Order: sequence, then structure tokens, then C-alpha cells
Amino acid sequence: MLYTAYQLQSDLVAPLRLLARQLCATDLLQPAGHAALRQVHAACELISRLRLTHERPAYGIDRVLLGGEPVSVSEDKALTLPFCTLLHFRKDATAGLPVQPPVLLVAPMSGHFATLLRETVRTLLQDHDVYITDWHNARDVALRHGTFGLDEHVGYLMRFIATVGPGCHVIAVCQPCVAALAATALMAEDDHPAQPRSLTLMAGPVDCRVNPTEVNRLAVSKPLAWFEQNLISRVPQRHEGFLRRVYPGFVQLTAFMSMNLSRHEQSLRQMYEHLVEGRTEEARAIQQFYDEYLAVNDLPAEFYLGTVDKVFQTYALPQGRLRWGYRTVRPSAIRRTALMTVEGERDDICAAGQTVAAQDLCPNVRPYLKTHHIQTGVGHYGVFSGRTWNQQIYPRVRDLIYASVG
Repeated sequence: MLYTAYQLQSDLVAPLRLLARQLCATDLLQPAGHAALRQVHAACELISRLRLTHERPAYGIDRVLLGGEPVSVSEDKALTLPFCTLLHFRKDATAGLPVQPPVLLVAPMSGHFATLLRETVRTLLQDHDVYITDWHNARDVALRHGTFGLDEHVGYLMRFIATVGPGCHVIAVCQPCVAALAATALMAEDDHPAQPRSLTLMAGPVDCRVNPTEVNRLAVSKPLAWFEQNLISRVPQRHEGFLRRVYPGFVQLTAFMSMNLSRHEQSLRQMYEHLVEGRTEEARAIQQFYDEYLAVNDLPAEFYLGTVDKVFQTYALPQGRLRWGYRTVRPSAIRRTALMTVEGERDDICAAGQTVAAQDLCPNVRPYLKTHHIQTGVGHYGVFSGRTWNQQIYPRVRDLIYASVG
């Protein structure tokens, strides 16, 4: 009923948003007009834009500067599976580029699309051959494709790493750090020829017992059955995934926004004021953020509940009880993969100490192959986007990858 109620509310409000969008396009309400009209125009912009969308935004990366020269970039589908596409950002082969190490960027399945890592991709493209896990919206995946839980997540990552091939370097951001570590451990145990040369875990919940945040405390405040009964819904009839059980992206977004409600209120107030004052460039920056932030991605119920259970409630990986099928995941099997962990000092989603725990779980990785970096002054998103990522964190990640090329 939760998803059906949301869909009904969205349908009822849609005409108002359409009217607001049409009013914004009229000459009468253009920002250069009368002050009162500018206020109406700004209000219409807010009404028309503050809506949830359920389709992946474009990455918009069609070129990258290499050595000061622009090089064309195209998106190729290296492998398409029901719940995810392995997307390859292929650089123009005629550019005479030196061979760059392949990097698989593992995006989180956390209610948003992988395009949230757009700037991470753009930075990595300077020095690497970049692939990304482009997760599909679960409400668009038909029931005939089966379920998708933590086992399938780990299995997908192993297939993607094998598709990229020997010499692959893996960077996992936030929630998939557990699955990326598990996939690397299983491939190492099998002595797979494509086991990653390096694994970088960024702001991920490897061991949530360490320095718990409000997110961690919420996850253990109620039994797993409560999450299933109150947060899981079936996809309404109009969508391809009709009747699939999902954790709706709009529920996750509501939780995220409630954590920083005053900050969002201030941002939206600033956007309104910028539009009224004709400061369109400053308003556009906020608009672009919310266009991305309000694009939500439903998660398969099995994946969400499995994550709450095994990552946040029972701590299966750090306690040596995480299983993939019939196999126990043993990070101690990792020997030849260089390991880097990155954390943000002010991270209120995945606190400092939770990601570096991976270092102790991998005792057979030689000390000179291990690196940890904690970035002062940044929160969760600052670990993988923004100026600090570009200037201070990325150079360390790049150096680890190039030192691991062999």
C-alpha cells in the first residue's frame, strides 16, 4: 500500500507541476520582468523541479582533458545483466593515448543512481580506463529475472571484474565496500587470473560496530521483521517490475533528507532568492544538485533486507560468518591485491574506523601493500567528490593504482 499511495499522490500533483513548468516557459514570467513576477517565476521553478524522478540522469561526460587536449569519451555497455549494466567510458582510440590501467568503480545501491558518482568518474578518466556499475531501477526489472540479494551482488561484481579482465583495479564507494571485499576474497581463494591488482574501499561500512553513527543505531533499533513489514512494498501495476518487492527509493530519500532537513531548507531558500534576484548561475548549481538528488532508484527487497541483516545488525563479515552460497568469505585469502582504505573525519554516515577495519581482516596482505588515509575536514560525500577529493584524496588513489600495475 505504501508504494500505491505514493504513486497516487504523485499522479494527483502532476498537473500542478506541469502548469508550473509551462508558466516558467512563458515570456511573462521571465526573470528580467517585474519583481513580483520574478517571485512568481521563482516559486514556479521550485514547484516544477521539486519532484521525484525514477529514471537515471545522463552522465554527460563526452570528453576529458588529457595533457591539456580534449579527448572524446563514449559510453559502451560492456556487459548487461538484469539488475545492472557494466558501463565503459571509452576514450577515443585515435587519440594516441598511452595504455591506462582499467578501473572498476563500484557505485552504491543506496536509493540513488550511479550518476551520483559522475564527478568521481570524470576525475578518474584523466589517468584510467574507467568502468562503472550502472545499477538498474528495481521497479523496472520484471519478476521473471528472479531475486537480487547480497549473494547476487557479490556474484555480479565477480563477473564484472572478470569482464574487465586481468589487471583490473577496483574502487568501491560506501555501501558496496563489503561486497567488493567479499568478491576480491573469493577470487583470491580461487586464484582467479582477474583478481584485482588493487582494492580501494572508500567510506564503507566494513565493521559497523566501530564508532556507530545515527544510521547504525537506527539499523539495530528494531528487528529485521520491522523493516520488512514497514519499509518493503510491491511495485504498482504500471511498471515493468509489477509485484516485485522493493525498498522504494523515495523512502530512502526521505530518510536522507530528514537527517539534514535544515540544510535542505536553507539550500532551497537560497535557490528561490537567487532566482528572484536574477542570479541564475548560482541558482542553476543548486538546481543541478537537486535534479540528481531527487532521482531515486528502488532497491530489491532481498538486497536491502540482507544488507540490514548481515552488514548492520549481525556484522557477518568482520565476525567471519559472511557466506556466499555454500562458501564462507575469507578476506585472509587475499594476498596479492594492494589494499587502500579511505575515510572522512566528519563522516556522519559511515564513521571513521568502520572502513579501516578491512585492514585487519586481510592479515596476509603484506604491509607495504596496505594504505590507509583519513581525510580531515570532510564528511561522507567529500571523500569521493569535490575539491578535496580531486586535490588530496584522488592523487593517493592514483598513486596506489599505478604502483600496483604489473
